[in-house]
Amino acid sequence: MGLKKNKAIQLSRMWKYFVEATAEIIEEEGVANVTIRKIADRAGYNSATIYNYFSEISHLIFFASMRFLKPYTEAIVQVYKNPQLSTLEKYLQMWELFCRYSFKHPDIFHAIFVADLGSHPNELLKHYYSLYPADIIDIPEPLQPIFLEQNVSKRGLPILEQLVKEGYIKPENVHGINNMTLLIWNGMFTAFLNNRHSYDPEEATSKTMLYIREIVRNANSFSFAEEEKQDT
Repeated sequence: MGLKKNKAIQLSRMWKYFVEATAEIIEEEGVANVTIRKIADRAGYNSATIYNYFSEISHLIFFASMRFLKPYTEAIVQVYKNPQLSTLEKYLQMWELFCRYSFKHPDIFHAIFVADLGSHPNELLKHYYSLYPADIIDIPEPLQPIFLEQNVSKRGLPILEQLVKEGYIKPENVHGINNMTLLIWNGMFTAFLNNRHSYDPEEATSKTMLYIREIVRNANSFSFAEEEKQDT
């Protein structure tokens, strides 16, 4: 039993060496300049050793990028805990924070929420929090399922479902509104990431939120029933 525990500790320690080395490279040179060779040199091991712990470099970049997510996470928690905000206001402010941080740190958010990670990305997320439990321990329990969800299209659903309970949104419109807001963000994010617009992060946030607020404000004027039937 003791041998198994020591092996798990060693595995965790090695895993963190490589993640922290990758995070240092991201901070100094950016995501685009991360290579296996640089990570190995920084961590003090050869490149082949890394593949004993990570099947591909995108996973290492994902885990390392998570190290930079804490300011965003803390901001979301503050909005959620604010008793003066309605559920609707919380939803909109959470979207605004997601826009602001994603446009300010597009490479980080791309690595976490957009990049192809292969199968089971949520398992990667759960593994990350199992090794860095301090990153999630202060998150209120109702919010934890959101932070344990890597798929952006599912992260907003719990709050939209709460808006249904409060009578603000028709049940049949939840997925349509969720898809519309996500498509608005994704369109701007893709253009922003690829330098297709001259907007700075605040301008990109402002323009994206203009459309998201309009969609949510007119939530019950839409009818997605037929579309949802076709999708199922």
